[in-house]
Amino acid sequence: MLLRHLFLFLVLLPLAACSEPPYTNIDNQQLKTLQAQGIPVYDIRRTDEWLQTGVIEGSRRLTFVDDKGRVMPDFVEKFTQAVGKNDPVILICRTGSRTDTLSRALVEQLGYTKIYNVKHGITRWISDGLPLAKN
Repeated sequence: MLLRHLFLFLVLLPLAACSEPPYTNIDNQQLKTLQAQGIPVYDIRRTDEWLQTGVIEGSRRLTFVDDKGRVMPDFVEKFTQAVGKNDPVILICRTGSRTDTLSRALVEQLGYTKIYNVKHGITRWISDGLPLAKN
């Protein structure tokens, strides 16, 4: 049921693209501040992407979509078991596109209240020369 709601949301997402996001976009400085406060970072990229670039130290890895853009069958279950609806969480991907989609779905379809999206993803983290942990 949750997966169906997420799928429907992904199909309808382009219609809402012009509206103000229902989550908080953050930059790298805000990411570092929130992470220092103990808010977890979920890197939702694929394994091949983690291996290519490395990850932010302490981030948790949970792939959102496969290489064809299909939502991973176990993603919603794993995420909802790990993160409570009122728990703050930071989401990061390569450029912020996948996390934008996921953030909207988590808030609008599943009722999450404290979602932080790293607006320009790991690419900005890397271009800013910030440290990465290798796999």
